[in-house]
Amino acid sequence: MAKKAVNPAPKQDQKSLEQALSKSEQFFENNKKTIFGCLIAIIVIIAGSMLYVAKVAQPRQIKAAEAIFPGENYFVNGDFTTALNGDAYGFEGFEELAKQYKSTKAGKLAGLYAGLCYAQLDSLEMAQKYLAKFSGNDQMVAPAALGALANCYATAGQYNKAISTFEKAAKKANNNLLSPYFYMQAGIIYESIDKPAQALKIYKMVKAKYPESNEGIEADKYIARLTSK
Repeated sequence: MAKKAVNPAPKQDQKSLEQALSKSEQFFENNKKTIFGCLIAIIVIIAGSMLYVAKVAQPRQIKAAEAIFPGENYFVNGDFTTALNGDAYGFEGFEELAKQYKSTKAGKLAGLYAGLCYAQLDSLEMAQKYLAKFSGNDQMVAPAALGALANCYATAGQYNKAISTFEKAAKKANNNLLSPYFYMQAGIIYESIDKPAQALKIYKMVKAKYPESNEGIEADKYIARLTSK
């Protein structure tokens, strides 16, 4: 069981504090839903274009892309067990397809989907295994996969790994959408393990480097809370 993220706040700031940080246990549960909702949307959208490219490539790429397509429908509709393990109509499941087509882009995406399925099914160790394998040089899917991995570490109580992976994801993304979001997750986890100085450093950096992002705008209340103690 995680300890309280921060000390109790004044009454007038209690509502804001509860929304942002309450208990670590509550935060990580809410954080899991928020991150996966955001990252899954990114992965599904970008993966679709990647599969389209695969379909006009070599025959094995085409075959792999066609093989995983039914799984995407299961995944989007929230049937993570079938997406992972396959159905009775010929779809073999992301886990099996990731093995069969591991040398193709579609096969690598199948592995990423397998990791996300395991995460949604609360099999964190297996989720970490698959998510850690995924690699890429783009500024959206690859950082999103790292963010999902970081969230798995946080949910499993591996806070130091979560922080370093969120920071890695932020640097890899190097954009105004994902980077400030991932940095803020790292900062909030720092607070939850009683490292306010490190958290404050991150909040100030987000405010300075990404002032027009949602996180940059919200950073003031995090900074004010820590500097008023």
